[in-house]
Amino acid sequence: MNLFESSLKLKGFPIAKAKRDLKAIRQIPENEFKNYVETKREAIVKYHIKNTAFYRKLVGTSQPKWEDLPIMTKSILQQPLENRLSNKFNKNSIYVNKTSGSSGTPFIFGKDKYCHALSWAKFIECYGLYGIDLNASLQARFYGIPLDSKAFFKERFKDFLGRRYRFPIFDLSDEKLEEILNHFQRKKFDYINGYTSVIVLFAKFLQRKNLILKKECPTLKCCIVTSEMLFEDDKKLLEKVLNIPVINEYGASECGLIAFTDKQHNFLVNSDDLFVEILDEKANPVPNGKAGRIVITSLYNKAHPIIRYDIGDVGVLNKNSTYKQPILEKLLGRTNDFAKLPSGKVVPALTFYYITKTVITNNGNVKEFIIEQIKLNTFKIKYVASDELSAIDKEGVKRAIAEYLEKNLIVDFERLSQLERSPSGKLKQFIPLKLN
Repeated sequence: MNLFESSLKLKGFPIAKAKRDLKAIRQIPENEFKNYVETKREAIVKYHIKNTAFYRKLVGTSQPKWEDLPIMTKSILQQPLENRLSNKFNKNSIYVNKTSGSSGTPFIFGKDKYCHALSWAKFIECYGLYGIDLNASLQARFYGIPLDSKAFFKERFKDFLGRRYRFPIFDLSDEKLEEILNHFQRKKFDYINGYTSVIVLFAKFLQRKNLILKKECPTLKCCIVTSEMLFEDDKKLLEKVLNIPVINEYGASECGLIAFTDKQHNFLVNSDDLFVEILDEKANPVPNGKAGRIVITSLYNKAHPIIRYDIGDVGVLNKNSTYKQPILEKLLGRTNDFAKLPSGKVVPALTFYYITKTVITNNGNVKEFIIEQIKLNTFKIKYVASDELSAIDKEGVKRAIAEYLEKNLIVDFERLSQLERSPSGKLKQFIPLKLN
């Protein structure tokens, strides 16, 4: 038993059993997998109706059909944790954590220790596809870190156990990026893991210096980006400049690993311990290939019901998806990230962001940017760049927005030395209009 898995075991997480059980789940044939999922769905609902007063109050005492079960939102879960736990568990006997709050509605959640171990077993399996051993491989970590002393040292200790070297990401000046590069030149990192926007910014820094990271750090095997959108052109940039496979990871602390890029380049949904649905606004399933809100059920969490839980994201399942191998074709962003325009048209914010991105990042001058809606007809683009955007570039952005969205929108530009990030270090790419 190694250091990382030993630490899980010492905390009471049955990681060895979880790994064995996950292996058994993976061996269920395709033609039997639907029955496995439906049996587990029914069992977890039955369990929480019987043992969890919070869920029984939502659902009632009799078990309805799956499609009639209520959708759980984060606002429903914003009440004391002890009110939501199964009567078989308490806060001292489970894993307790807090969501990131990227949706604007954070909450504290609980997972029983077996469920949490199963989540880790899934991470271990997926990382292993690329030769990454969570017990031994050295990670270059581009994440935020809490600044209060207790939480700071807790994260540092977890980094030690997980073989992670964490880079500070709240100062991303060229001087700090040069320091990060020096670490890659001195240390034998096995892989990169962190927020998409920060790693892309580092890649642009390397591109300006005409460097290939794999040459600077030959031990690198792959780069895993998480927590933020990965655009196709950014992925191509990363693959070119890092010269290692770029893997997209989609997860949430309350659910575990949701989707992960497999060796065939599919963004494969975790169907082993989760059930993922794509639903419309009326909670009806949408056909594969159509966009809808992502709703997740944790099939094994007996401490706290995560059943038909609206995580707040919009996605599309590939038309070839099956119960055993659902493929996330597109992850389109958060359900609350929409821009309302003067005509009444409502567009996903990432559409606005992507249109702008294709224009102002072509010449490599702009390092990163965010879009803020100031008024119904007014948007501000805040950006970090070596030089001020030219009048031609600004006009190109305005033309693209008029063509793809609507005419007569006002677009202002503000060049900054650094963009403001959330306390966790994430970059919110669109800031919606503040309503009074």
